[in-house]
Parts: sequence; structure tokens; C-alpha cells
Amino acid sequence: MSLPALHALRERYPSAHIAILARPWVGDVYARETFEVIPYTAPRGWKGFGEKWRIAQKLRNFDAAILLPNSFDAALTPWLARIPVRVGYARDARSLLLTHAIPVPPRDRHERYYYLELLKRAGVIEAVPEIHRIQLTGAADARNVGLRQFAALNMHNVTGISPGAAFGTAKRWLPERFVEAAATLGHDCALFGSKEERALCQQIADDLTKRGVKTHNFAGETTLREYIDLAAACVVYLTNDSGSMHIASALNVPTVAIFGATDHVGTGPTGDLARVVREPVECSPCLLRECPIDHRCMKAVSAERVVSQAQELISLSQR
Repeated sequence: MSLPALHALRERYPSAHIAILARPWVGDVYARETFEVIPYTAPRGWKGFGEKWRIAQKLRNFDAAILLPNSFDAALTPWLARIPVRVGYARDARSLLLTHAIPVPPRDRHERYYYLELLKRAGVIEAVPEIHRIQLTGAADARNVGLRQFAALNMHNVTGISPGAAFGTAKRWLPERFVEAAATLGHDCALFGSKEERALCQQIADDLTKRGVKTHNFAGETTLREYIDLAAACVVYLTNDSGSMHIASALNVPTVAIFGATDHVGTGPTGDLARVVREPVECSPCLLRECPIDHRCMKAVSAERVVSQAQELISLSQR
């Protein structure tokens, strides 16, 4: 979601040294962008004050800090570094740490505009541009690396599948529907997820293997960068509303996202090669982590609909 704002910042300051202070687990998102990545390893809260102070000393030469996270922690380190200009939304009781505390706008558009709006309200850009698709730079390079990795496993024409969702089980499509859709598409299959989702991914991998589908479970096996390379090499990607969904669509991989409990308008995938599949039931989007009733929003989405959208996107990508 931050990439459009970062690209706008680069366009505004083409020759500037721009660095991203990021948690190590997310830093690889920016590995092929035109920015330095500085690992942020401090524990959250006051227990990590010493580490925050150490990191702050490394930031003293910067002229400005643009704070995309909303947390107090995100403002504390630039304040400790005495960076002259500190821009961020006036949230989490941190306004006194900012030189430019920006009023929070209504969140009535897609999340990508939330960060662009910060730049506009701070006077960094004149207007918020229309962004049709979030893009990861270096998608072609990532795809070439991923294709070699799949080839080493004798996997070709791969369907990527992310059946988990960190937010909670309410966001998860039924595992057997993923199996049905992937088997119908007829490609080799790669399962992706965190180490906590490995058992879920293995269940789907086992069922696909029983159907004669060549499958590999990568859940918990890859770094973020390795995941990005593999996702970029997929022919199509089937996913719940998740970080994997955003990465796949930002790589311009045909992406079918199944939505139910969450807001597809505010947090859906972007671009011509992304589709949201959902059924408008009366309680959706509820934004709950766990469904308190019968998971009707996800049960209503058929494998046939997902396959149809996937096949359409594959055809579109090959034109």
C-alpha cells in the first residue's frame, strides 16, 4: 500500500537519497526499489528505547522523515534522531513529536490513497494522482529468478495458492474449494504461507497430490524475497485477502482474490490482472476475525466461479 506514495516521493525528488526504515521481515518488499533499506530491529514500546536510541544516531544526517506507519513508535525514533522535518498523521498521541502533524483524512477510498494523501496534505505533492495499479519494481527480474527455482523442482506453469490469512479464519476460503479450483485449472501447484499455516497448506497439497497434481508446499520455507520471486513466476494466483494477494497483484500476476469478511473496496488487489470474487451476503463485510455464525460469505463462493475468473485472467495476460 505504501508503494504509490514512495514512487511519488521519488518522482518529486529524483536525485534525493531516500531510505526506508523497515522491520527486517518486510524489508524485502523494497529490495528492488530505488531506496536504501535500513533494518529497524527495536522492540516495541519503552523496553526497546536503547535500541531506538542506537538506530536514531544513524539517522541524524537525514533532512526529513515521512512517517507512513501511524504508531507512536514510528515517530519516536526520528524525533530522537533530531531530523529537522518530521511529517506524519496526528495519531497515537504523537503530534508533539512531529513538526508537521497532519489531520487524518476520511478512509473512504482504497488504502493506497491514504499514504498519497499524507504527501499532499504535507505539501510534498500538489495533488493525489489516480493510481490504477500498485507496482513492484523489478517484477521481471523476480520472475526470471522464480522460473529457475521452479524449474529446479521440475515445476512448470505453476498455480500459486495462499489459503491462509493472518487476520483470522473469517477471511479464509474453504480448503477443499482451493483444491477443487486448482485441480480444475490443471497446473502444477505451489502452496505459500507462514510456518503457522504450514499444516493448512500441507492439507491442500496432500489432497492435490491425490488428484495427480504436482505440488510443493513452500509454507514456512521461504524468505519474503524468495516468496516474491516464486510468486512472480506463477501463471495465476489464488488467494484470500492477504499480504500475498497484494504482492502477487503488484507483480502483475493474474490474481483471483476471494473476499468475504473484509472490505474489497478499501483493501482489494489492483490492476487489470486482478479480480475479486465474493458473494454479497447480508453480514458482509463484518470485519470480524472469526465468523460467529456459519461462514456463509465464503461458503457461497464456488470453485467454478474462481476457475472462470482465473481462466479469463490467464487469457488476458497472454494477449
